[in-house]
Formats: sequence, structure tokens, C-alpha cells
Amino acid sequence: MIRDITIGQYYPVDSLLHRLDPRTKIIGTFTFIISLFVSRSWYAYGLSFLFLTLVISLSHVPIKFMLKGLKAVMMIILFTVLLNLFLTPGEPIVTFWRFTITNEGIETASQMAIRLVFLIVGSSIMTLTTSPISLTDGIEYLLNPWKRIGVPAHEIAMMMTIALRFIPILLEETDKIMKAQMARGADFESGSIFKRAKNMIPLLVPLFISAFRRADDLALAMEARCYKGGEGRTRLKQLKYEGHDLAVFFSVGAYLAVVILFAIYFK
Repeated sequence: MIRDITIGQYYPVDSLLHRLDPRTKIIGTFTFIISLFVSRSWYAYGLSFLFLTLVISLSHVPIKFMLKGLKAVMMIILFTVLLNLFLTPGEPIVTFWRFTITNEGIETASQMAIRLVFLIVGSSIMTLTTSPISLTDGIEYLLNPWKRIGVPAHEIAMMMTIALRFIPILLEETDKIMKAQMARGADFESGSIFKRAKNMIPLLVPLFISAFRRADDLALAMEARCYKGGEGRTRLKQLKYEGHDLAVFFSVGAYLAVVILFAIYFK
């Protein structure tokens, strides 16, 4: 399951999405997330599915690679679905013991599952098609207007990008530690889910030690290069919008407008 997490990874291929300005992808991702929470009808979810399918095809990232990231959060999705299925009041269909399944519960659980899957896949497209450096520049540019009220734009962008970049590194480190302990007789695959969770506890100590060591090495490397924050720093590549960025802005805006119309007229 550790190998299935794709959040924070970058998939280097040549595609339209890879060539887009990082600010366009960040704004587009947030717009897509907003559309998922605005959606209240199956028409809107169908439109979101078509839009997401188009984006995935333009990214040239294999669909199997994207869907692989859902395995790591499948338990969270299942838990959320069960909560909505049994705790949503409405017209009862099946009742057993203290649990009741209602029409509204089935509809809410189904929509919540679709929303979570679309949310995870749509968000992962941004990191899969944007390098860490470009992502840092894009976040910093978008946060620059908030500098007037004291928001440290560069520092926030740097922290967010380092956190995203460290996810695949820590996952790789976890996989190495698991293989080393399995070679010594540790068992992480058999038993109940609670037993397997308990067996994961010995991984935490070496993993935290490794994380702190990497963080310390990174801090020393930044100090050795005289890093003192974003004040006065220049960039090798300046971000600028091009024609395809404007086309994407128009397409995403039109998509959100149609989703809002569906939410108003098809409840």
C-alpha cells in the first residue's frame, strides 16, 4: 500500500498540462474542488467526470498510475461512505439491529464517494504535472498580494513545496524500513486490520529519526547556500501567461458556470 501513494510525485512527460503555467494549474485545481462541493445533482457529477477524463487525457499520465493512489485512501473513503449510509435520516429501506439504510443515505453515500474519488484524482493531477520548483513559484506568485498585510508568501510556498516533495521520499524510506524488518521476521501482511496497524508501530521510530535527519541535512544545505528567505531573490525562469493558459482559464470558468447552473436548476 505504501507504494501506491502518488500524492506529491511528479510524472515527467511532454503534455499540454505540463507546459501550462503553474498558477493556471493551481487555480484550475481549486476551481475543480469548488465545483465538487457545489454539485448537488447527478448531471453535475456526470459533467465533472467528463471534465476530469478530458484533463487526464491531456496530461498523458497513465490512468492506472492515477487510480493507484486511491488504494492508500480506500479505507477513508469506505468509512465515510458507511457513515453517510447508516446515519443519514430519511425514508427507510432496510433496518437491522440499530442501523437503518434510507434512500437519502444511499444517494448521499454515493455522491460522497464520487466526490472524494474526483477530489483525490483531480488534486493529484496538479502535482503529477508540475515540478516542485514550478509549484513553489506558482504558489508564491499567487500569495504575493497578501504580502501587504504581512503574509510571508515565499516562506509559505517553500514550506508547502518541501512538504509535498518529502512525501515520496518518506514513503520510499518507509518501504526500505519495512523490507529490512520483514527480512528480520516482521509480519506486516497477515492478521486483522488492528493487528497490522499495531505491527506498524515499530516503523515510526526509525522513520521519525530518518525524517529529522533529512530535515537537518536540508537546513544545513540551505544555510551553506546563504539562504535567507525570499527577500531580494531572483529567478532563472520568470512565469508568464501564454495563449493556452488563457484558453484553460476560459474553459475552467465555463465548466464552473455550467456546474452552478446544474446546482440551481437540477436539485
